[in-house]
Amino acid sequence: MEIVIEIASSLLAQMQKPTLAFLIGGMLLAALGSKLEVPEPVYKFIVLLLLLRVGLGAGISVREADLVELAVPAIAAALIGIAIVLIGSQSLARLKGVSTMDGMATAGLFGAVSASTLAAGMAVLDEEGIAYEGFIGALYPFMDIAALVTAIVLARMSAERKAAQAQVDGGGAIALGGGRSGVDWPMLRGILKETFQSAAISALLLGLALGIFARPDSVFDSFYDPLFRGLLSVLMLIMGMEAWSRLSELRRVAHAYVAYGLLAPLVHGALGFAAGLVIHQMTGFSAGGVVLLAVMASSSSDISGPPTLRGALPEANPSAYVGTSTGLGTPIAILSIPIWITLANALIGT
Repeated sequence: MEIVIEIASSLLAQMQKPTLAFLIGGMLLAALGSKLEVPEPVYKFIVLLLLLRVGLGAGISVREADLVELAVPAIAAALIGIAIVLIGSQSLARLKGVSTMDGMATAGLFGAVSASTLAAGMAVLDEEGIAYEGFIGALYPFMDIAALVTAIVLARMSAERKAAQAQVDGGGAIALGGGRSGVDWPMLRGILKETFQSAAISALLLGLALGIFARPDSVFDSFYDPLFRGLLSVLMLIMGMEAWSRLSELRRVAHAYVAYGLLAPLVHGALGFAAGLVIHQMTGFSAGGVVLLAVMASSSSDISGPPTLRGALPEANPSAYVGTSTGLGTPIAILSIPIWITLANALIGT
């Protein structure tokens, strides 16, 4: 009972801080019908700067990081991304009224990572004075790419199986071993290329590479780091307004998406937190690192995921996977950050 009270108290305290307060403020403005708008180019520029900052910070830290300390969380991040998609394939994608394609697209988006949610988690930990590994930002692409590729491949495989079954039911003959089965490697290579070339992943990887191979410490300290919290507050305001506007899209899809959007971030975050605890026992992974791994797992992609899925799975309904992710998943993931902080404090100590 005490831990429930502590979580509720921590949640209330966090809601009064800039990161969450601006998100809630944006939702309130949208609910009240405010005409406030942030131009799309400004939004993209803010996201670019935030991703470069995360990438640069991670790269600078990776230069001096122990390879084993980095490798273990990176492998875990990829496995978590795959596991989240597999969970979605056995839950949401199997529910009545949910098409397999829509369910897998949604699971892929939830398995991928929201850079803004990760940035919010870092900001909250910084405000609390909780230390975490500087290379955490480098885990983003491992989880992101693993989840998106897994979802796309599983969705395509399911579509092919249904097409083959329809041919059999229609009286067609399928030669033994002659059907297209297994992984479509050209498609997989195309998806990997598209993912790496997406704006979000490109900016993050560029920052990571510059941080590792160049010496951007001075521009990082004088420009990117000081702007970080201010830019993040504007991004949270935009995301709050966007989240409210996306809620209406859920009216056109099954109620299953509402339940998934509310519960999945907590389930996935718990999975990430559990993996973080294992890594903590194995390598001494910090409490802040455990929290951020849970934050990444609970988040759902709001930048790189939607265009990747739209291009690879055009049959999927964007109002289902984008509406569920942005309208419900992202706010729940951000609001759950105090839960992981409280659990880390109770089980590890921060």
